[in-house]
Amino acid sequence: MYNYGKFSLNINGKTQQIDVDPAKPMLRVLWEHLNLAGTKYGCGISQCGTCTIHVSVIAMRSCQLPVSTVGNQPITTIEGLSENGDHHVNKALLEHDVYQCGYCQAGQIMSGSAFLNNNPNPSDEEIEAAMNGYVCMI
Repeated sequence: MYNYGKFSLNINGKTQQIDVDPAKPMLRVLWEHLNLAGTKYGCGISQCGTCTIHVSVIAMRSCQLPVSTVGNQPITTIEGLSENGDHHVNKALLEHDVYQCGYCQAGQIMSGSAFLNNNPNPSDEEIEAAMNGYVCMI
């Protein structure tokens, strides 16, 4: 038996009302209640980075992030980062032919964009450290 709760979430600049189990991971909330499937499931244990979203301005793994911990912080998914895929991180990946199969790409883009928001002029070493741990970069 679940103990459901009502949550008002700010997702991609829009307020969304949901009634769910407070322990439900944000990834499942995005898929099952908000029809936002751009964030992907990878390992399920917050290790591979495929499920990365922004909570406020911080990159977080959504597969283990309970909806109850988000509060009223703004959440940005890959769909909210740029509607047309024209975010500067998207453009850089295209320009340098970084894309592989694309499954974990949304998580990489979300992590990279959060990193660059906090460190707009990183060194190569800082970039490598920030992007380490993604399924295709292990």
